[in-house]
Amino acid sequence: MNFDFSEDQKFLRDEARKFLTAECSSTAVRAVLDDGEVTHDAGLWAKIGEMGWLGAAIPEEHGGLGLGMLELCVIAEELGRVLAPVPFSSTVYVLAEVLKLAGSEGQKAALLPKLAGGEVVGALAISEGPGEPDPTRLGVRFEGGKLSGTKIPVTDGDIATHAVVLAAEGSGASLVLVDLSAGGVTRNPVKTLDPTRSHAELVFDGAPADRLGEAGAGAALLDSLLDRAAVLLAFEQLGGASRCLEMATDYAKERYAFGRPIGGNQAIKHKLAEMYVKNEVARSNCFYGAWALSSDAPELPEAAAAARLAASEAYWFAAKENIQTHGGMGFTWEVDAHLYYRRAKLLAVQAGAPKVWKDKLIRALEARNAA
Repeated sequence: MNFDFSEDQKFLRDEARKFLTAECSSTAVRAVLDDGEVTHDAGLWAKIGEMGWLGAAIPEEHGGLGLGMLELCVIAEELGRVLAPVPFSSTVYVLAEVLKLAGSEGQKAALLPKLAGGEVVGALAISEGPGEPDPTRLGVRFEGGKLSGTKIPVTDGDIATHAVVLAAEGSGASLVLVDLSAGGVTRNPVKTLDPTRSHAELVFDGAPADRLGEAGAGAALLDSLLDRAAVLLAFEQLGGASRCLEMATDYAKERYAFGRPIGGNQAIKHKLAEMYVKNEVARSNCFYGAWALSSDAPELPEAAAAARLAASEAYWFAAKENIQTHGGMGFTWEVDAHLYYRRAKLLAVQAGAPKVWKDKLIRALEARNAA
């Protein structure tokens, strides 16, 4: 079985890399990081919308390109390589996917065309503080079409137009869609390790909301949504890990000590080799996840968990060893290594920390073996 991308998908990757290299340099990323008032690169976001990437996996009847999830995986990897400071994952991996999974025809018609055009920005609000969200003990409630309670932290919650919220309804939990401009919502900025992806606290006080899917089916729907988002996030992580390896390798070839490149030292060779091995393991698992995602295979839960775990490990290790390879320079603000370390740590806890995905992988394997 061939898990590689097609020639058309590789062409898309090459064109995306050219575009992002020109439009999203580390200078652009640092402009968001250094300015406490800037939440994202609005200019890049508009250009990404013009490229049609926001609608890559949205059907043509709803204003998208009607491509597929494999093309979205290609784009995700390239966005991860450049640390794009835009709300792409919250909007495309979460809002667009949940609308495709459980949105009504009215919700799809109203939001997907605007999402594809860049007018709508999404956010996923499931956390209510430290620890993994528990659908059986939610503080946020949905009753009579109104939402009340607090979610924190919410990635891109300060700039989102719409939020997908996990809330208690009756004796169960539901996913609901909230227009954050409709009233009854207070947003408070939240500081994180990586300010290039902004976060917020969302306080709902009788905010109007619409249910996604069936009442009480929120936990199962959220699991399906996170499986899909996990594969795409894994490709972002893979892109960042690949770039860290490139940065470390380039520096090891150029940096001389005692009359020879430091890359000639065995210790540095071992660092780079281990980075490469972890990246390739992650790539294999990401390809497995991409296949399962694009084909709606029953193996998606275990494939998504495997991709997520391998990519999280590879990115964290590559970001850490990139700093170490740069030596004393690696810890300085001027070198870009810390930008990737920040993003690696942040992405590792997006849509569930590694422990959560380990548990999911174990459950998926147990279910398969029991069948």
